[in-house]
Amino acid sequence: MDEAALHDLLSGRRRDPGARLLRGGLHLLSGLYSSVMSLRDWGYRHNWLRIHRVSVPVISLGNITTGGTGKTPLAAWLANWLVAAGRKPGLISRGYRSLDRTSPAEEQSAANDSSPGNDEKQVLDRLCPDVPHLQQRDRVQSAGRAINECGRDVLVLDDGFQHRRLHRDLDLVLIDALQPWGYEHVLPRGLLREPLAGLRRADMIIITRANQCSTSQRQALRDRLKQIRGTDECVEIAFVPRRLVDPHWQPQPIESLAGKRALVFCGIGNPGGFRQTVESLGVRCEGMRSFPDHHHYESNELSNLAEQARALSADVVLTTQKDLVKIPASGWSGPPLYAVEIAVEFLNGKELLESLLKRALIPLGPF
Repeated sequence: MDEAALHDLLSGRRRDPGARLLRGGLHLLSGLYSSVMSLRDWGYRHNWLRIHRVSVPVISLGNITTGGTGKTPLAAWLANWLVAAGRKPGLISRGYRSLDRTSPAEEQSAANDSSPGNDEKQVLDRLCPDVPHLQQRDRVQSAGRAINECGRDVLVLDDGFQHRRLHRDLDLVLIDALQPWGYEHVLPRGLLREPLAGLRRADMIIITRANQCSTSQRQALRDRLKQIRGTDECVEIAFVPRRLVDPHWQPQPIESLAGKRALVFCGIGNPGGFRQTVESLGVRCEGMRSFPDHHHYESNELSNLAEQARALSADVVLTTQKDLVKIPASGWSGPPLYAVEIAVEFLNGKELLESLLKRALIPLGPF
């Protein structure tokens, strides 16, 4: 089942008898999953499950839902902010679908930094090249390596909200304004990784793509947050196209896209958000192809995309940086291919977020 069909099913837009029966079965599984997650949370809160502390501050970026909320550009902003503040940050993450590793040898290779890592790591290596990024399943172990071997004095735990084994000094949770509540059900009936009550653990909520919804929708998000957390305090950010990069990673001006006909494709958690970003640039989107999140492209898929672009008389083909890192320059034969590089723009709450960051970094000394 592709992404669009999955969303049609989970949202209830599909109303045929088969879909209703399937949703009923998924609902039963969701009850079991929710119970497991609640029991796990109880175990951590009552010290039945061990939380490991490390010797430096840990800042976690995470989600309450599956799919893309925009962690990668925000992780880059945070890492670069820490560098500008005179700190020595390190990024640690699990490395989901990192070159499709399956064997212990491949896992150890990644832990020893001999692997380029997954698409998110490759993008972050370009956006914050002075910040080491360690990927492995055991993030407690990689935290120790970042401190002892890389000399890091603060860690950014990417996708860490549900990873409770590692203590964090600041828990930041991202909520996508376009798909905030995961269809109100935990996996697999919906897209929630845990019940919404888990948001009470967060130190701050960051609403992403806040510019792509109306004022009334943003207020509705705040009202729901207050209902769940007792406060509607949050940070609101937008993802702003900054420039284009070609398959050789040479920059091109974003303004060159205006009026162009484009084929758009991506393999990310929120393809609709990317399409809105592209259309905001004055591009005529002649076609859109969506692939599963973290998709690895085969040569025949790239050939098909190139052929489709030519059939649509597209002037350009646009994708994301997470997709471009998996496409060799020699493997593309269609119209000019560019990734849209995204930057973070704060709409509300930047000073609040910076004050929380400075408070978490107090053990490192004054700024």
